[in-house]
Amino acid sequence: MKNNRPLILISNDDGFQAKGINCLIDMVRNLGDIIVCAPDSARSGSSGAFSATLPLRLCKHKEEEGLAVWSCNGTPVDCVKMALECICPRKPDLVLGGINHGDNASVNTHYSGTMGVVMEGCMKYIPSIAYSLCDFNPDADFEPMRSLIERLTARVLRDGLPKGVCLNVNYPLVEKVKGVKVCRMAFGTWGKEVEKCHHPRGYDYYWMMGEYTNDEPDAEDTDNWALTHGYAAITPTKMDVTSYELLEEMKSWNLG
Repeated sequence: MKNNRPLILISNDDGFQAKGINCLIDMVRNLGDIIVCAPDSARSGSSGAFSATLPLRLCKHKEEEGLAVWSCNGTPVDCVKMALECICPRKPDLVLGGINHGDNASVNTHYSGTMGVVMEGCMKYIPSIAYSLCDFNPDADFEPMRSLIERLTARVLRDGLPKGVCLNVNYPLVEKVKGVKVCRMAFGTWGKEVEKCHHPRGYDYYWMMGEYTNDEPDAEDTDNWALTHGYAAITPTKMDVTSYELLEEMKSWNLG
């Protein structure tokens, strides 16, 4: 790794062998030196979870000029923590999550391991971007995202991001994208989330499933609307979840 080139840390929640993360490596390879530390297998839905009781292991899979690829047996957040403490020769200039197989729009932001990667980077005051494609196919075609990823990654490397803000980028599965919209996170809800099954040996077991409902389908300033109408959606996402409006109101409450 060369000190005169930007250092980019990449992780995901689909595993280090997933097509999405390997396409992302290729797309940003010319922007700096790259260290990959990603889960050894899929960890979708991990959000910000980290391993408090599980001993962690690192495995190096590749090292060449400007690129090192590692895996970890923990969560996406574990991967970022381990990379920062044990692998990176210096603080990275950028953290990237993805490219995720499937979208991370709306409330999925809170469940996503891909977003867990960039939120961890953001909490370490490193500019961070999550990239997702609305296609769960393991062999999805990520090439349409190349131009946006190259331009946005280069811009953030150059100019940075505000403290406590990361970017959540979702790309639609369409023949030709209409453009890019910078938008807010939509309100949505998941229902029918548990499927009960009965085992032949006499006990019940359950699968986590779910059907998503966009609760504001006509709101044109949201990520769900953008994706539904063929636009890529970029949502600036803050770490500070304080409700400042209610905070001010609560100061007048007589709570003792």
